[in-house]
Amino acid sequence: MRDTFVSTLTAIAQSDPEVMLITGDLGFGVLDDFARRFPSQYLNAGVAEQNMTGVATGMALEGRKVFTYSIGNFPTLRALEQIRNDAAYHDANVTVVAVGGGFSYGALGMSHHATEDIAVMRAIPQVRVMVPGCDWETEELTKLAVALPGTKYLRLDKSSAGNTRRPDEGFVYGHLRELRSGGRGALLATGGILEVALDAAAILSGRGIDMAVYSVHAMDEIGNPEVLARFGAIFTIEEHVVAGGLGGLVAETCLEAGIRPAVFHRFGLRGGFSSIVGSQSYLRANFGLDSRTISSVIEAHLSKEGGRRD
Repeated sequence: MRDTFVSTLTAIAQSDPEVMLITGDLGFGVLDDFARRFPSQYLNAGVAEQNMTGVATGMALEGRKVFTYSIGNFPTLRALEQIRNDAAYHDANVTVVAVGGGFSYGALGMSHHATEDIAVMRAIPQVRVMVPGCDWETEELTKLAVALPGTKYLRLDKSSAGNTRRPDEGFVYGHLRELRSGGRGALLATGGILEVALDAAAILSGRGIDMAVYSVHAMDEIGNPEVLARFGAIFTIEEHVVAGGLGGLVAETCLEAGIRPAVFHRFGLRGGFSSIVGSQSYLRANFGLDSRTISSVIEAHLSKEGGRRD
């Protein structure tokens, strides 16, 4: 996702001199080409994310389309006051880019585990929260971040479901994207863990349980909630705490739309900080976010009740 974001932004910057990229002293190698080609559109703010966000807001208020760039929690939680008070309050055109969502930097410990960021950013008024699950969504959301005014959060993951675009599919921001059809229930995933949701659905299909899979790339709204009314069983999957994340968004959307699924289950992090370290796949398995665990839990729920609404 990171490389897709950088290549997309580089292509846009070539024809749009208002695009500005500010890094918090990282990304060397992947950002070198951008910096070389557009030196007046690139700035290294150093390890000073709060200052970086303030500078970005000032530039945005002077007409720039500014992207701040750093790892996981650093451009978000460390600079939260500046995002809220400086950028969002003034509706400044600043896109906060966090590389390494979830357990992407798992071996570096909880300081680098971005597992509360979606909930925090969702709570800030006037901020669009963009969480791509694949390379195509990353490309489309990067284009939208440039085109749309206001403050945005773009959360990128080291993992990805690849390119999930269906033939002739157009991108509609905020709409659930169906990647796999099925009548037994729906799996909704946000971020790179979308690949795990697709694997879990494949395992369940082998057991005679056909699950629909949807990608949720916008965490500030679900623009087509009628999709959810088709299913009596809904499962959400996120590499994030369950409080305030995807499960909350889907539950809120269902209840406000008068949708009452017979089965509703949130896969995510519960019960404290992720204090262990290891690879992204290791941590997913440890916290029950691997495809085998997810498929087994879903099968157990569906053996009791649920399914597709008539």
